[in-house]
Amino acid sequence: MCALEAGYAVLAKSGELSKRIAEARRQLSACNLCARRCGTDRNSGELGECRAGAEASVASAFAHMGEEPMIRGTRGSGTVFLAGCPLHCLFCQNFDTSHEDTGREVTTRQFVSLLRRLVEDGCHNLNFVTPSHHTAAILAALQALVEEEGGTYPPVVWNCGGYESPEALSLLDGVVDIYMPDLKFLDSNASTQLLSAPDYPEIAVAALAEMYRQVGPVQLGPDGVLRRGVLIRHLVMPGMVADTLRILEHVAATYGPSVAVNVMGQYRPCGYASRYPAINRTPTFDELAEATSHARSLGLQLA
Repeated sequence: MCALEAGYAVLAKSGELSKRIAEARRQLSACNLCARRCGTDRNSGELGECRAGAEASVASAFAHMGEEPMIRGTRGSGTVFLAGCPLHCLFCQNFDTSHEDTGREVTTRQFVSLLRRLVEDGCHNLNFVTPSHHTAAILAALQALVEEEGGTYPPVVWNCGGYESPEALSLLDGVVDIYMPDLKFLDSNASTQLLSAPDYPEIAVAALAEMYRQVGPVQLGPDGVLRRGVLIRHLVMPGMVADTLRILEHVAATYGPSVAVNVMGQYRPCGYASRYPAINRTPTFDELAEATSHARSLGLQLA
């Protein structure tokens, strides 16, 4: 492990993390922990737009060897797939987890037991997938991990869709070491039709700027594994290469090689994609080649 101590461990020991947990739980009473701002009283058992209540719902937790090399390293990324999602992507590549809620609700004690096992397995990081709506539960589990673990604190990866509220991001300042957001669309028509979120482009761009402000440029450990920074994921969609090029140009102009970028080519029709002919296919070889070639020409650091 890199000698640099994870941010959440520092905040837990100072007492600041306890304050963040209390504030996150307070926000659950009129929930604004994602950009939907549905105002649901999740503390009273109501389900928000994310289809989640107050406790975390975990679909799986394991040492993931399929993440980017700078995330998985040689021992895997300690990945926790959380159920539900603030976004409603019609084509979600994890549709069963995000839309069909295949997870099981866990208490803080059960949650921290999952994290402890990942730490004991030697995972390079704790990678929370689709975490935004479970912010309160995740912070509570990290606090308990520090109180019980006694020494080894892998960095936290916030693996999110990019549709983040400023209130939630403020709770994560100093907690998250590595942000791994999607940047799905800058085309508001696409985000309206496919995410039911016409404001996704401006929300995601603003969230990315705040993430970068918090963690700064990419920092790798001596083992080549990402220790701090932002890794942006963009899934190349069929027939939408023009928007992909705009996204890459925005990232290059704003951040240059100080962030890492993964231009992802694994889109396949999932969820409700079959209902929409334009996205009911995989990207062509030429579409993927144009996207990756453009990213390289812009001098981006490719993950």
